[in-house]
Amino acid sequence: MRWNAGVLEVHDYPTERDLHLDGRGLLLVPSFFCARTPVALVDPALPPVLVYPIDRLDGLARRGGGGQQALEALLGRTRAAVLEVVGDGCSTGEVARRLRISPAAASQHATVLRNAGLLATHRDRNTALHTLTPLGRAMLSAPF
Repeated sequence: MRWNAGVLEVHDYPTERDLHLDGRGLLLVPSFFCARTPVALVDPALPPVLVYPIDRLDGLARRGGGGQQALEALLGRTRAAVLEVVGDGCSTGEVARRLRISPAAASQHATVLRNAGLLATHRDRNTALHTLTPLGRAMLSAPF
């Protein structure tokens, strides 16, 4: 993105469009979870919003130190451990046993990680099997 003669230019946007602010201003929202392309949220009754991606992991490495510490700083110690334990697949009960936390806590952490796009969950009757998504795997294997 760049500001050019009173125009905010967003490169690699899926479609070309003009957003007229009409004096309403523009709220810029950095997002760790925004994919590669900024997203404009337009509601005529509200100020326009532009959600844009921020550096996904390199910035964490510079600010947070070593890999595990940076991951813990971002997710919290238990969620970072859940992400590591899940690896190629793990049930909620297995997560609870391996981390010595309650099944309810394991389920809650898995839900947060799934909602963040880091885990995928597949159910088979009363068992939930959690696996890493590509983003979750990238976070674990990032060269901090």
